[in-house]
Amino acid sequence: MKLLKVKTARFSKVIETCGKPEVYTLWQKPGADRHFQSRIKNNRVMTVQKSESGTDFGIVGFNERKGATYLVFPKSLKRFADKRVVGVNWAHIGQ
Repeated sequence: MKLLKVKTARFSKVIETCGKPEVYTLWQKPGADRHFQSRIKNNRVMTVQKSESGTDFGIVGFNERKGATYLVFPKSLKRFADKRVVGVNWAHIGQ
């Protein structure tokens, strides 16, 4: 059994602290998208990906991965930087 040595945070707590996120679709390379780059620098981007068990989890920051979804928050996610965000509820995400 593989144990994670990373602290976790609930997605509901992240929304409570940082506001309701929106899904960001990359239409061009991330390096060429100035709007997206400014959000990355301001710690407002979360990468959501699937785990091996099929559940979704988030990592603060931009990690370019196949099949990942990127969420942009109204406020900085800096306080959740070293945590794995669990319990992603897609009903709380703005379109």
